[in-house]
Amino acid sequence: MARTPKDPRHRAREAALQILYQWDIGGRAVDKSADTFFTRQWPDVDEAPDELRAFATRLAVDTVDRMADIDPLIAETAERWRPERMAVLDRLILRMAVCEMLRDRDTPAAVVINESLELARTFSTEESVKFINGMLDAIRKKIEAARRP
Repeated sequence: MARTPKDPRHRAREAALQILYQWDIGGRAVDKSADTFFTRQWPDVDEAPDELRAFATRLAVDTVDRMADIDPLIAETAERWRPERMAVLDRLILRMAVCEMLRDRDTPAAVVINESLELARTFSTEESVKFINGMLDAIRKKIEAARRP
């Protein structure tokens, strides 16, 4: 059975997650992690399209830059469960999704959440999918409430 090609935005989010993983585990600057990913670890024969590379890199960099706003939202939603104690990939998926919800008002939160659940299905566990879904739905409500006049 032929595989259908993935949506470019989804591919970009996968790349951003892998960049963030390298950044988290390797302790290198996030922009250096992006360069390494796209020059040495990009899985396709052809180079990553410029738009995909730009979206992934910007999302990874913005996620790291906004952690001072993102992590408190995650921590208060998780109740007694600091982000540092979460599984690495779950924490990174949550951070990335919260970053998108905070910065991209044009992208519906439902799209961001669904994309995050797909990432969790690919890179984590089914239990993580449930956890991430509940967390992001609660965070979405907090962000929407904060935006209301």
